[in-house]
Amino acid sequence: MHDDIYQMYLEEIEAIQACTPEEEAELLARISLGDEEARKRLLEGSLSYIAELSKGYAGQGVPMGDLIQEANMALILALGEYGSQNKAFRDLVKEQVEEALTAAVAEQKQENDIEEEMVARVNVLKDISAKMAEDLGREATVEELAETMKMTVDEIKDIMKLTLDAMSVSPDAEE
Repeated sequence: MHDDIYQMYLEEIEAIQACTPEEEAELLARISLGDEEARKRLLEGSLSYIAELSKGYAGQGVPMGDLIQEANMALILALGEYGSQNKAFRDLVKEQVEEALTAAVAEQKQENDIEEEMVARVNVLKDISAKMAEDLGREATVEELAETMKMTVDEIKDIMKLTLDAMSVSPDAEE
């Protein structure tokens, strides 16, 4: 679905003429005088450039639609900062977009790592809980699980809550 959204986006911006360097310079001059139409044209005329920059981050765990959205926000921020920077507009846009996209990819990776770690903890807790139930002849208490796993009682409760939450939204869960 995300690829479909990206493809639709590309088809939409295909109809918008990209800004030439000359037009970009003229628009920036008009924007400095407060011309909102020039601002709108510059933003629209930069969309194909933004899409091209975003494409370089494809396949790194972030859907293309999200990459485009991040890049568009970076474009808007770059335009807002342009007057206070001593850089060419395109250079500033590229820098801002790449920074935003790199951050988005890193954030997604971090979220995936945390998710994997939590899944591993849930699995370990499940295994230890089953082993302890077998050894004790009863279910282990939260305190016993915490001691065995070298974790706090709150950490064990958090993992258990995650497990229950996951089961309640699982399509395989019984109703």
